[in-house]
Amino acid sequence: MPTTLSASALPGLDLVHRGKVRDVYALDADTLLIVATDRLSAFDVVLPDPIPGKGEMLTQISNFWFAQTAGIQPNHLTGRDVASVLPSGVDTDLYAHRSVVAKRLKPVPVEAIARGYLIGSGWKDYQATGALCGIALPAGLRQAERLPEPIFTPSTKAAVGEHDENVSFDAVVEKIGGELAERVRAATLAIYRFAADFAAARGIIIADTKFEFGTDTEGRLYVMDEMLTPDSSRFWPMEHYKVGISPPSYDKQYVRDYLETLDWNKTAPGPHVPAAVIAATAAKYAEALHRLAGIRVD
Repeated sequence: MPTTLSASALPGLDLVHRGKVRDVYALDADTLLIVATDRLSAFDVVLPDPIPGKGEMLTQISNFWFAQTAGIQPNHLTGRDVASVLPSGVDTDLYAHRSVVAKRLKPVPVEAIARGYLIGSGWKDYQATGALCGIALPAGLRQAERLPEPIFTPSTKAAVGEHDENVSFDAVVEKIGGELAERVRAATLAIYRFAADFAAARGIIIADTKFEFGTDTEGRLYVMDEMLTPDSSRFWPMEHYKVGISPPSYDKQYVRDYLETLDWNKTAPGPHVPAAVIAATAAKYAEALHRLAGIRVD
């Protein structure tokens, strides 16, 4: 049965970061232990109710994609067994399927987003300006319509409780330099194209996704954190896809749609989510994991 973990507790390890979903511990100068909790964030706010088993599903689907795309872009995984680095007395079953031992990298301070379809904040920006992140798009596109080709639409990396902001590629160049910006854009689009084709063969449209990147001391680029999960992507069932609406999804859009019905200003503290929405969201994550990676959650 899936475990539930809202916040990790690993005595003796140095907690260096507690993010919206992941807790990161320093193991040594070169490696980190990354724990995916069951915390749920929406509109950049961590909600009070966890999704049981979500961290395990996120980690398994990320690890699946890391393996599938290792030939396209190196990733942060070391391959070390999680149980070997946990403190004595810790329940290994609680952490085994939601944690990875990863390379310690310097994060690239940009949300690297690939979009193949016009939805979410991209749809709102297009309606207002006819462009997205400085990229002019054809006139007359409709909500959820497939773009002529995938595009790189970066955003800022917001702190907990703050909102990401779409920015132009020129802004990324100014922030991290032209050579690294080009490498990040190329890697983002290459991974997205591969994953979109892979998922389409299994009846899932990946409308958009975001990646995190980091560099080592030699300047080598790695994809890190999570990859192509329901928390970082929009997955649509192909059989229910229709242009002109926000399609039903396998991801946390289910929670977003519920929150949009509330009188909430999308700032902390977040509202409680009903048990039925939590259960339905967990089922969506499990279905995506099974359809994409062939892994069934009992």
